[in-house]
Amino acid sequence: MTEDRLPLTSQNMLDDKIAALRELFPEVFAEGKVDFERLKQALGESIEEGRERYGLSWAGKSEAIRNLQAQSVGTLTPVPEESVNFETTENIFIEGDNLEVLKLLQKSYHNQIKMIYIDPPYNTGKEFIYPDNFREGLEDYLRYSGQKNGEGIKLTTNTETNGRFHSKWLNMMYPRLFLARNLLKEDGVIFVSIDDHEVHNLRALMNEIFGEENFIASVIWQKVFSPKNSARHFSEDHDYIIVYVRNSEVWLPNLLARTEEANARYSNPDNDPRDVWSSGDLTARNFYADGQYEVRSPSGKTFVPPRGRYWAIRYEKFLELEQDKRIWWGEDGDSMPRLKRFLSEVKQGIVPQTLWKYSDVGHTQEAKKELVEFVQFENTDNVLDTVKPTRLIQRILQLATTPLANDLVLDFFSGSASTAHAVLKQNKEDGGNRRFICVQLPEYLPIAETKLKTIADIGKARIHSAIANLDETRNGDLDLNGVGQHDRGFKVFTLTESNFKIWDGTAPQNVEQLSILLQEFAENIRPGTTKLGMLYEILLKAGFPLTAKVEKLEIAGQEIYAIEDQELFICLEYEILEETVRQILTYQPKPKQFISLDSSFRGNDQLKTNTQLQMRDHDIKFRTV
Repeated sequence: MTEDRLPLTSQNMLDDKIAALRELFPEVFAEGKVDFERLKQALGESIEEGRERYGLSWAGKSEAIRNLQAQSVGTLTPVPEESVNFETTENIFIEGDNLEVLKLLQKSYHNQIKMIYIDPPYNTGKEFIYPDNFREGLEDYLRYSGQKNGEGIKLTTNTETNGRFHSKWLNMMYPRLFLARNLLKEDGVIFVSIDDHEVHNLRALMNEIFGEENFIASVIWQKVFSPKNSARHFSEDHDYIIVYVRNSEVWLPNLLARTEEANARYSNPDNDPRDVWSSGDLTARNFYADGQYEVRSPSGKTFVPPRGRYWAIRYEKFLELEQDKRIWWGEDGDSMPRLKRFLSEVKQGIVPQTLWKYSDVGHTQEAKKELVEFVQFENTDNVLDTVKPTRLIQRILQLATTPLANDLVLDFFSGSASTAHAVLKQNKEDGGNRRFICVQLPEYLPIAETKLKTIADIGKARIHSAIANLDETRNGDLDLNGVGQHDRGFKVFTLTESNFKIWDGTAPQNVEQLSILLQEFAENIRPGTTKLGMLYEILLKAGFPLTAKVEKLEIAGQEIYAIEDQELFICLEYEILEETVRQILTYQPKPKQFISLDSSFRGNDQLKTNTQLQMRDHDIKFRTV
């Protein structure tokens, strides 16, 4: 096995697609490129040419696709001082542009997310703020967030007077949703909050990315508890939550727990020994040839279905139910017959409906009150207007996750971290072990405060407060050491440029300038880089999650990081010793991979070559960075 260099860019999705195409159709490649004429022949009748077809198109779509395919050269730098239980927690909060972050998560979290909930900008002409360059590359983000010198990116509002009102919103959403789909498990599901301004475009966009067959529902959320009488035309009382899945063949929602109100509908007025029951209509609107007959009650009164309706069962079946005392004729025995349904026989839960009332899942005023309770604002102008109540997101968690399945939940438009708060609350209530990843752009608040400068600061403050609140009210039965112990912590990361100098593929024509450039890259570690920062960049780009188990070992007097129980060894020492390499080769259990800094060999090519050969002989994958 030859020595390899660890790629310092995010996963190249275009290369992955081409590799998959090569695996399926090797015959369509000529001189390393796809020959479309051969591809058409290979696909045969599946190709349709020269016809206009239904689809979604907008100004800038091709550029959005190119932006999606562009690799990120950034990294996620850990911030332990802002975290809680950094060493042990599996919850993550990332401060940064979500497009770059989603690219960086592709390798480590591909097919790992069980549920996504996002509350993206609604494009109302007020809160849809974005850089003028919608691509939001790493360089633009670093300037915007103050990590690099130079003018900040100008922020604008996407007003309807802009001719590209809808196009810019679609350009922003397309690559993010595409990348999000890659992260979902086969039985994963995504919920997207939206209003009337873009719900039609969102549906069309998600049909293209997820497939029409994977649309599940358009939920209506009653977001206000009283009408807005100041509205010019209609009081807008609802938002939508659009639901798509990765694969509709394998996904089913959980049943909602039966409520006391639902069970209260069951009673036992006739003292039936089969316990409490509720009655249901025996007629239906659909014409049924065998559903046209007359029945007689115990009191002798006859009944037929109302005009336009029919009995939903055959007469013979009706007699069987009557014999089994499952027909209810009313207390006096002379009412229209109804079917008795026993509580013991119905599903032990309720199928979710598409209308969610504020009394069940909360409203906007409740959400703002909740935010103010958990975040201490110095200025009320900084309180977010579009925050969602945790009860709403808890309903989604109940439908889409399993308490003890260690499900991973992602929100990459995190805002005030309502999703993180909801995960913590739901785990508290049902003893679950769900984990969250939240991503938020550090968008500046209207008025800077002592502790709060950005929306990301609000999110971190809220999670801190929620954890403190849950610790104060902890339930001993759910917080025992071991199985069922709650994760009351979160790791904070921030999007930054790589810890390593990355060659951009271009070189100056001047020989003298090229020589200077090569000297600069002889030491590829950027000034100010920390071991912790390098460690997590290597983990992420080697395909390990940000919550991977990290253990420090001392081998030959040098510090070695053992990842996931010796799955990977990482050496970040200034100079690696020959004895260190020798002891790693005989270490038990044997690591599967070994990564070291290329500069650690300090120009000793013989040691590097020997290490490469010895690692190969011991079946250890060796790479440098």
